[in-house]
Amino acid sequence: MSDDALLPKEVSLRDLQVAAVLKMLFLNEAEVGDADLADTFNDREVYWKVLVLDARSTDVVSSVLRVNDLLKAGVTVHTLIGATRAPLPDVPAVYFVEPSLANIDAIVADIEADKYAAFYVNFTSSLDRSLLEHFAERVSTTGKAERVKQVFDQYLDFVVTEPELFSLELPRAYAALNAPGADEEAIAQLCDTIARGLYNVIITSGAIPVIRAPRNGPAELVAQRLGQLLRDYVINTKNSSHAVLPAQDTLERSVLILLDRQIDFACMFCHSWIYQCMVFDIFKLSKNTITIPETKPTPKIQEEAESAAPAPAVTEKRYDLDPQDFFWAQNSHLPFPEAAENVEGELTRYKEDAQDITRRTGVQDIADLAAAAGASEAEDTAQIQEVVQRLPELTKRKAVIDTHVNIFSALLAQLEDKKLDTFFEIEQDPNANTAKLQQSFRDILNDGKTNNLQDKLRSFIVLYLTSTQGLPRDFVSEAEKYFQDHDYDTTVLQYIYKLREFMQLSSKTLQNKSLEDGSSNNKSAGGAAAGANALSSLYSLTEGRLPGTVGNLISGIKNLLPEKKTIPITNVVEALMDPQNSSEKNLETTDQYICIDPRITRGSHTKKPRRQSYNRSIVFVVGGANYLEYQNLQEWAHSQLHNLKKVVYGGTSLVSPSEFLDEITGLAKAGSAN
Repeated sequence: MSDDALLPKEVSLRDLQVAAVLKMLFLNEAEVGDADLADTFNDREVYWKVLVLDARSTDVVSSVLRVNDLLKAGVTVHTLIGATRAPLPDVPAVYFVEPSLANIDAIVADIEADKYAAFYVNFTSSLDRSLLEHFAERVSTTGKAERVKQVFDQYLDFVVTEPELFSLELPRAYAALNAPGADEEAIAQLCDTIARGLYNVIITSGAIPVIRAPRNGPAELVAQRLGQLLRDYVINTKNSSHAVLPAQDTLERSVLILLDRQIDFACMFCHSWIYQCMVFDIFKLSKNTITIPETKPTPKIQEEAESAAPAPAVTEKRYDLDPQDFFWAQNSHLPFPEAAENVEGELTRYKEDAQDITRRTGVQDIADLAAAAGASEAEDTAQIQEVVQRLPELTKRKAVIDTHVNIFSALLAQLEDKKLDTFFEIEQDPNANTAKLQQSFRDILNDGKTNNLQDKLRSFIVLYLTSTQGLPRDFVSEAEKYFQDHDYDTTVLQYIYKLREFMQLSSKTLQNKSLEDGSSNNKSAGGAAAGANALSSLYSLTEGRLPGTVGNLISGIKNLLPEKKTIPITNVVEALMDPQNSSEKNLETTDQYICIDPRITRGSHTKKPRRQSYNRSIVFVVGGANYLEYQNLQEWAHSQLHNLKKVVYGGTSLVSPSEFLDEITGLAKAGSAN
């Protein structure tokens, strides 16, 4: 029996958001189960309706539900509020939009035009008093106020992409907060926006936490503003029957840990070996859609007709990660070789099931089963119909497997083309000052490739930021000259050099710890060998679409499994959630964090922090989040079977390494211009 089988079923943040969205679609009539979509749909009487969204709410809904889910909830049409919409005067409409003046005026215009039979109005976040009064006044002038059946604040203005991962979708927040000469009012406004987004997450999660944050940074500003918002909520709902949260949310308090991005700058540039992290880094993973560029060779006839060498046509292939994608749920957190082994195993199991069906029914292909069921003799019909009932599950399983085989194929091609495994390997070495490591990096620089210059720069940044004593000056100069010779922009290094100086002066180094258990070393060794075999098999499945030298790549990566250890953000979280098992060095750092308890409504709101354990937390990074930290936190949270922790992780936005590199380059250029 696996450890997971022993764990109680936890309701995730995604479960809670799905339940809230479905409750809204069922006209806010009753509570909706927060775990099983099928049960929810089966237990409800369906009323057909139109769903009207805006860009923001579309991101919220599309990340957790699919079109088929909307149809089961009675949504026959979903459309944007700014689009030209045909009137459907006999059908009610559910609006789910941002609380803005433009959206309110658009809703009122629809009421005036009798566009729908009834109007159920829902806002993604709290509608402030002035807009509410404007809405009420405008509706009253139409003379059709009875058409407005409901007006609700839904507190759902955040995007959930994994069970315990969310984003406020506020891009380039780090640059906005750290730009030279940044306007104090603009910074305060952004921190207020972040606080309001977190307020939505907390209301949805159902518990008011204690807030901890480091001093003297944006995280502290957000903590102060959020503490006030939650304190106002506690005061306003203390004697109210309309509180969103129960008066006593739980006997067990949770903690909200707010951190500035500078807690760990290096991880934003790292090359990871985790399946999900690799997809996010190498391709585009946004709102549960993977976008992979595909280069199609120019036809030979066309090529000969053109004097200059034509650029190959580049198209994009998109793969939607359904929340019910079983393979992604089970393997996204695994190292690439292990996940490759598992996709091979899933394909083998599918082929065995398909062969069993064809053998029992006598058809050549399972696609012919439906026709066979209608043409069979009576005595065979029952058996074939029983098998036909398995077709939807088999078809769906095959589609999921095919998706991931294609993704692995594309990843392997990139690994071979850019030698990405070498970057991961060098960044894993904790002895960044050794001559051997420096020579390894020189070998990477001199690999003869120019299509991986960004990867080389990222690895250099990681080595520079993580070296304990600092890299030798001649080694740094050698790297700088390499990029200069290749005419590659290294403006970002100006910021990185200054950041390291600042970090050495202002902060303490956190102490990492191993996440290995007693059996994990043997398991990793076996997993490495099995992973290499699976990659070889996976190559054969791609029917020769990969470069011929991929065999060398496979043999080279067989031992590259990531070391199971905590990273800085996890060290902080452990110190705050589980101080008894944290190092004194890490505790000394977190003891300096501010502590705000929003339930204290009188006297001083900031209390003296004390070390205590928490089983639940929300961890939020002001200035950008990434999948590497999410996976490390989840690994830590589940590393001790009898001391399980629940960690929800989020940030102002999810930022890929290349996006963050571009953001910091912009900061460096702005700094040099001043």
